[in-house]
Amino acid sequence: MPLALSALDLVPVPDGSNNGQAVQHSLALARELDRLGYRRVWYAEHHNMPAIASTTPSTLIALAAQQTERIRVGSGGVMLPNHPPLQVAETFKLLESIYPGRIDLGIGRAPGTDQMTALALRRSREALLANDFPEQLAELMDFGAGLQRSHPFVGVTAYPSDTKLPPIFLLGSSDFSSALAAKLGLAFGFAAHFSPDRPDLPMLAYRRQFQPSEHLEAPHALLTLSVICADTMAEAERLASSMQLSWVRLRSGRPSKIPSPETALSYPYTEQEAAVVRAYRDLQIIGTPSSVRERIETLARRTQADEVMVTTVTHDPAARLRSYQLLASAFAENPVQAER
Repeated sequence: MPLALSALDLVPVPDGSNNGQAVQHSLALARELDRLGYRRVWYAEHHNMPAIASTTPSTLIALAAQQTERIRVGSGGVMLPNHPPLQVAETFKLLESIYPGRIDLGIGRAPGTDQMTALALRRSREALLANDFPEQLAELMDFGAGLQRSHPFVGVTAYPSDTKLPPIFLLGSSDFSSALAAKLGLAFGFAAHFSPDRPDLPMLAYRRQFQPSEHLEAPHALLTLSVICADTMAEAERLASSMQLSWVRLRSGRPSKIPSPETALSYPYTEQEAAVVRAYRDLQIIGTPSSVRERIETLARRTQADEVMVTTVTHDPAARLRSYQLLASAFAENPVQAER
């Protein structure tokens, strides 16, 4: 099968803009992704970050699904330890009942924020330190199926009772989620857009260890990449500078909205900050359509990805939309075969 392209939208908030405007730009992007033939658009869960407006994926999913026709819409992901499994089951069963066959439930186990904000979300230090993600996931899946196999809440039903959970993807940046996804027979997504670890090791291990289940008969591996595509290499590098400075600020405890390229290119990096930029630059795929396509193809073959999910963050919403358009055009002209 040709390599499928999807999109992960962090709903970036540019400097000089606000969250409402960022959401409107993201909805315009969802409509364009739908027109271009992208398979999915997902929304991440992040908290206490001025550069990112995607605090509640389910709200964005409902808005985007209403304004699109074909594309699948989902979470990339819901950070399950931040939420009661019953609440997640009810939310996504309701979404699936409204938009049948178009909703995805991507699940992560990180907090998606700093530790103090995670404590505010989870309400106790015991919950913050708990290492019970597999148990939470089992409870969610039981609520989703309308069964009472493992969770203790007998007699509690996640409504709507006539709707099952949408497809579940386990998301991660290590071999923990890949091993659990393989064991449970679920789809798996690796977060190569921010993880410095090699994606091929957990992704190939997932494929080797996969056990068919009632959820999925064959493995489905998704690779998420940070990509900026422009008409020229110089323009792509200029656009990418915004996220590089944003990353430095985030890592140093000074998060901000997405700075403009002009601000980023004139920023006086210290030696330590420049090292952070170089490390982050290694995670980015930046260039013209042909060069970006080549790097994506190489990584897809190396990891045996069934699907590549692209996340693009720029200061200018029009440049972000243009990047996705150029990428779609590049792959439409040269469909890729992922090696098995």
